[in-house]
Amino acid sequence: EVQLQASGGGGLVQAGGSLRLSCAASGFTFDHYAIGWFRQAPGKEREGVSCISSSDGSTYYADSVKGRFTISRDNAKNTVYLQMNSLKPEDTAVYYCAAEVEVCTLYYYGMDYWGKGTLVTVSS
Repeated sequence: EVQLQASGGGGLVQAGGSLRLSCAASGFTFDHYAIGWFRQAPGKEREGVSCISSSDGSTYYADSVKGRFTISRDNAKNTVYLQMNSLKPEDTAVYYCAAEVEVCTLYYYGMDYWGKGTLVTVSS
C-alpha cells in the first residue's frame, strides 16, 4: 500500500519562527520519485511550494518561499523534509506532500501519489 505521511504541523507558531515538516513514504520505490510540497490556505487553491527531484536532487521553490524554505531528502529513510524559517501569517495552510516520477513539475494533476495534509498555523 502506497503511503505518504506528512507530519510536523498541528501547533501554533509565531511569525518569524521555524518549523520542519516531514514526509515519510512507503509502498513505492522512493528514490525513483520526485517529492513535492503543496499547500492550501482557507478559500484558496492548492499551490506548489517546493519540490526535490530523485535523479540529481535538484530543487524548486515558489517565489513566495524562496530564501525561507529548504527542502531535502533522505533516501535511506524514505523521507523528505521541508525546513520553514522566517514564517509569515500568509504561510498558514494545510501542507501536503506528493510524489511524481523522477522530475519535479509540481503539476497538480500529474502527481502520482498524495498524502494527507498537516496544518501549519502562523500567528502574527
